[in-house]
Amino acid sequence: MSTITVRLKKSPIHCVEKMKATVRGLGLRKVGSTRTLENTPCVRGMIKKVIHLVEVVEEK
Repeated sequence: MSTITVRLKKSPIHCVEKMKATVRGLGLRKVGSTRTLENTPCVRGMIKKVIHLVEVVEEK
């Protein structure tokens, strides 16, 4: 299965609590932190909600 690398590029401080929880759910804590996740519909949906805060790289 393919994987996705997600990097937090902006702080979620100014966002509503649901977006902060989504960023935490992706496993991102500080600006610049990265996480490699499986490419599933659940993860894709979470990324879509906070796409303005993260940078995504799809890997095979």
